[in-house]
Amino acid sequence: MKLIELKNIYKTYPNGVTALADVNLEIAKGEFVFIIGPTGCGKSTLMKLLYREEKPTKGNVLVGGIKVERLRNRKVYKLRKKIGVIFQNYRLLPKKTVYENVAFPLSSNGIKDSEIRPKVLKALDRVGLKEKIKSFPDELSGGEQQRVCIARAIVNEPKLLLCDEPTGNLDPKVSKEIMDLIESINKKLGTTIIMVTHDAQIVNRMKKRVISIDNGVITKDILKGKYKENESN
Repeated sequence: MKLIELKNIYKTYPNGVTALADVNLEIAKGEFVFIIGPTGCGKSTLMKLLYREEKPTKGNVLVGGIKVERLRNRKVYKLRKKIGVIFQNYRLLPKKTVYENVAFPLSSNGIKDSEIRPKVLKALDRVGLKEKIKSFPDELSGGEQQRVCIARAIVNEPKLLLCDEPTGNLDPKVSKEIMDLIESINKKLGTTIIMVTHDAQIVNRMKKRVISIDNGVITKDILKGKYKENESN
C-alpha cells in the first residue's frame, strides 16, 4: 500500500536553480529507503517537500493520502504529526532535559501531561535512554544525543520517519548502533524510513532499497542496492 507518491515533481528556486526535475516516485508503507547522490543533487529538497518545508514548483506530493502542496499553512501541523524527522546536528533544546526535549512535540500540540509521560518513557525505553531523563544535552555523548532525537521523532508514533544524514557526526561503531536502532523501529513498529546519507558502508551493509539522484533527476532505483563510489562526491 502506497504511503508516498510524487508525481511529475519540479522544484526551481527563485535564483533559477532547478533542484528537482520531473521526479516520479512511490514508496510503500513499511519500506526502508536510502536516498543517495552527490552534494547539491536535490536529496534534501526532496525531503523538505515531504514535510512541507518547501512546496514544489510543479507536480503533486502525497503523503498518507494528504495532498501536501495544497495544505494551508495552518493545517501543516496535521501532516507533521504523522512524520518524525531526525537531523544530523541533533537540534536538541540545550536548556531542556532529555525528558523535556522528547516531550516537546507533544506539549506543543496541547497534549495533557498525564498522557505525555507514558509516551515519553516508552520512546526513551525504545532507544535505551530511560535512565537519562534528567540529563541535559551537553551531558550526553553524540550517540546519546542522536538517540534522544530518535526518541523525540517517534514519541508520536509517526507513520513516516525522515532521516537526514543521522550518522554524519558519529564514529563508525556508534553509527552502526544508531542504524541498528532505526532498522528495529522499521521492523518492530512498521514505520516507513526514508534516509539521506553519504555513508557507503551503511548503505552497502544494510542492502535496502536505494534511490540515486543526480542533478535533480532519479538515475537509479534498486531494491537491495549499493552505493557506488562515483555517487559519493
